[in-house]
Amino acid sequence: MKHVTDEEMIGQVYGEGENTAAVARHLADCRECAENFAELQRDLAALNRAETPARDARYGERVWASIAPLLPVYRMEKRRWWSNGLVKGLGYAAACALLVSCAFYAGRVWEQKQLQQQPVAQVQPKVPQIKQPIVVVVLDDHLDRSERFLVELKHADLDSAAMDSPMRDEARSLLASNRVCRRNAAEARDPELTTALDHLDRLLAEAANEPDGLNAQTIARLQDEMNADGVLFEVRVLRSRIARHEGPGNNPAKGGTI
Repeated sequence: MKHVTDEEMIGQVYGEGENTAAVARHLADCRECAENFAELQRDLAALNRAETPARDARYGERVWASIAPLLPVYRMEKRRWWSNGLVKGLGYAAACALLVSCAFYAGRVWEQKQLQQQPVAQVQPKVPQIKQPIVVVVLDDHLDRSERFLVELKHADLDSAAMDSPMRDEARSLLASNRVCRRNAAEARDPELTTALDHLDRLLAEAANEPDGLNAQTIARLQDEMNADGVLFEVRVLRSRIARHEGPGNNPAKGGTI
């Protein structure tokens, strides 16, 4: 004879079984299952008598008092003067200036050697000065950091001031390197790059030189200016333009140009 399972007995107690009538007939005919069913009812009835104790208004205070001594104490580390964003920005600016100067000097030397190797009869008239080469790897790094800063500014939480100081430090760092890139873009006579860096420079200058910090009102104003000038869109367009030059024949690690 097939006996009733525990699941079927539980369903019978709560009236949720699929075939309660058949289970009831089996319990009436089978003494063993009837005893097990009666024992299950007693166990469930005992469980129903347990009640959750009521919590008074000081329950949370007592819980916190019991776990507070076990929690580690958080201590804010003192920031060093050499780890701030200004020194980091000056380092980026110096690296940009050095790389651009080396690339310009190498281009001038190569041009002079080419002119010396040509026969006198084949010397062509002097053409206007071509655009000064801009090192792609340096410009791409600057635009990548600028894009991440603009995205962070766009999605900044106006109700929280936790990110105000890091954002202002990053703006100061980006402003220093952006000034170097703007100067090189002006010498290279690249209107699209110059316009985008000018828009970015105004935004970074306001974020870096805000005397009262980047509060909610300042962040909202910077977001409006960023959207009005389309700075984030311009930066992404320039990055896509650089990516097209990073093919097999133009390796940015060797100082490619745009």
